[in-house]
Amino acid sequence: MTKYTDLRELFAQNNDSEKAESMAAYMKNRFLFYGLPTPKRRAVYRGFLKEEEKKKVIDWDLLDRCYEDEHREFQYFVVDYLRAMQNFLTFDDVPRIKKYVKTKQWWDTIDGLSGIIGDIAFVDERISELMLEWSLDEDFWLRRIAIIHQLHKRDKTNTQLLAEIIVNNLGSTEFFINKAIGWSLRDYSKTNPEWVRNFLGAHGAEMDKLSIREASKYL
Repeated sequence: MTKYTDLRELFAQNNDSEKAESMAAYMKNRFLFYGLPTPKRRAVYRGFLKEEEKKKVIDWDLLDRCYEDEHREFQYFVVDYLRAMQNFLTFDDVPRIKKYVKTKQWWDTIDGLSGIIGDIAFVDERISELMLEWSLDEDFWLRRIAIIHQLHKRDKTNTQLLAEIIVNNLGSTEFFINKAIGWSLRDYSKTNPEWVRNFLGAHGAEMDKLSIREASKYL
């Protein structure tokens, strides 16, 4: 048996058809589910991930196979695997991660992968230039990642980069973009509310009401 089939067997053994139906409905029936809520899902493969961490080598063949699976839990596994192996990721791995970003797109995996890409920025400044490129991409999911990749960076936030990326996306009618703009500003307002107030003062007239509402939540 392969590692993929081992995982598939573990998921199947814990299948909950009732939860699977409700989880699929929550995701607008875009994906099939085994019906494993996050704590249970992670418990299923906790031991597996610990063994993988010991190897200190990312098994991209395994991740590719898992991401191809029709069950959403496998895509969540890939995100958790990459998070567990974050210390071994480099800028050269971003094209592989981008392949996942471009596949089976929805906010759940997009937001998970954005944090992984954002953490690579701590060790390689080239991420900043790439995020500027993504902030102008025709794929709004790439733009969303660019907008939120600095979430939770607090005083390490590159505010010039954040501002430029947001400005690149002002005037959008896409819900997931306007939500992301508000989310990124709201998060940073916990660290520097004055900067966010000034940004809203300078760009509020161009911003969607949703973005302003989200950004102002803690001001």
